[in-house]
Amino acid sequence: MHPVDAKPPLPQLIAGGLQHVAAMYAGVVAPPLIIGGAVGLSPGQLSLLISASLFTAGLATLLQTLGVWRFGARLPLVNGVTFATVAPVLAIVEQHGQEASLGVVYGATLVAGALIVLAAPFFSRLTRFFPPIVTGTVITLIGVSLLPVAVGWVANQEESASGTNLLLAGVTLVAVLAFNRFLSGFWSRVALLLGLVLGTLVAWPLGEVDTSTLAEAPAFGIVTPFHFGAPAFDIAAIVSMAIVALVIMAESTADMLALGEIVERPTSERTLADGLRADGFGTAVATVFGGFACTAFAQNVGLVALTRMVSRYVVAASGLILVLLGMFPVTGGIVALVPQPVLGGAGLVLFGSVAVSGLRTLAKASFERPANVTIVAAALGIGLIPIAAPEFYAGFPSALRTVLDSGISAGCLAAVILNLVFGDRVRRSTPDTAGDPEPADRPATARADSGEPADEA
Repeated sequence: MHPVDAKPPLPQLIAGGLQHVAAMYAGVVAPPLIIGGAVGLSPGQLSLLISASLFTAGLATLLQTLGVWRFGARLPLVNGVTFATVAPVLAIVEQHGQEASLGVVYGATLVAGALIVLAAPFFSRLTRFFPPIVTGTVITLIGVSLLPVAVGWVANQEESASGTNLLLAGVTLVAVLAFNRFLSGFWSRVALLLGLVLGTLVAWPLGEVDTSTLAEAPAFGIVTPFHFGAPAFDIAAIVSMAIVALVIMAESTADMLALGEIVERPTSERTLADGLRADGFGTAVATVFGGFACTAFAQNVGLVALTRMVSRYVVAASGLILVLLGMFPVTGGIVALVPQPVLGGAGLVLFGSVAVSGLRTLAKASFERPANVTIVAAALGIGLIPIAAPEFYAGFPSALRTVLDSGISAGCLAAVILNLVFGDRVRRSTPDTAGDPEPADRPATARADSGEPADEA
C-alpha cells in the first residue's frame, strides 16, 4: 500500500484534519466576505454565505480525496473557494445590481463547473507538456506567490506590522520550527497545529484574540438549496466564468503535479482528469448550496510537504470538519479565534515549504543547458509581476486580467510555452492507470512496508 492510501489512527486523523483547516480557513472565508459585502447582505445572511462556502468546500474535499468513480484525484488535496472568481463576480454585481446578481453568478458558475467536467479528459493530456523544468518552476512560483499572503496576515490589514504582530508571528514561527525539529513521530507532523495553539495562547493576554465571532455565531445554520436565488443565465457572465474555469484547471493542474512530486506518486493523466472532474462537479454542486467555484488550495500542498503526513484520509478528515463547520457556524468561530499574525508566522514556513519542493523538482532538470536557465528565469519573472505590481494589468481587458492577475496561471502558461519553444518538448511519460481499479494498486515508492511516508516527502 502506498502511504497516500494508508489510514492513520483516529487521533492523527483529527489532529491532521484540524491542521489543514487552520491553514486554509482564512482563504476559504475571504471570497464570500468580499462578495457578500458587495451584494449588500445583512450580517445574518453573510454568516450563511460563509457557512455555505465552508460546507461546499468540505464536500469538494471529500470527493477529491476519497473519490467516487472517475471523480476525485484520491490525493491529499484540499478544495475551497478560488479567489479567481472574486473579480468577475464583482463585475457581475456592478452590471446586474445587488438584488439579481447572485442568481446570475450561480448560473454562470454552474455552467463553468459543467465545462470543467467536460474538458477534464482533454485538459489532462497537457501533462506531457510539464517536464521537471516546467513543473519545478510552477511549484516554486506557487510557494513564492503565497508568501505575500503570509506577510499580509502578519501586518493584519495594516500598512506595516506593529510590534505586537511581529512578536506573535515570531513566536509562532519559532515554535513551528522547534516543534518540527525537536519533536518526533506524530507530534512533529502536527507542528503547525501546535504552533498555532501556542501563538494563540500568547496572543490571548495581549488582547489580540477576538472572541466576538464565537459569541455571535449561531449554533446551527445550514443553507437550504438555492437560498440566495435560483440560477439565472447571462451570456456575458457565462463567458467570464468560463475564463475562470480555465484558471481553475491551470492552477489545479499545477497543484496536483506538485503534490504528486511531494508524495512520490507522479500524477498520471487519469489522476489529473479525475481531479479536474472533482473540481468541476464540486463547483457545480456549490451553486446549489450558495457556494462558489472550487479549486485546489496550494497552501495545503505546502502543509503536506512540511508535515510529511501524506495520507489522503487525513485531508478527508479536514473535509468532514469543513462540512461540520458549515453546518455549525459556532464551531467555525473556534477556528476563527486564531489571530491573523499567528497565521502569518506559520504561513511563512508553510508557503516556503512549497517553494523548496519546487526547487527540489528543478534539481531534476539539467541547468547545463542555457535554455533551461532562461525558461525558469522568464517564467518566474512573468509570474511575479502581479505580486510586485498588483495593478500592472489594470489597463487590460477584464478577460485577460482574470488570467494575468493570477501569477500562478500566467507563470505556468509562460513556462509551458517557453519550454515548447526552447526546451524539452514533453515530460517523461507517466504510466497511465486507466485500467486500474484504484490508484492504491500502483507500485509504492516510499516505505510502503511501514505505512510511513518517505523522509524526502
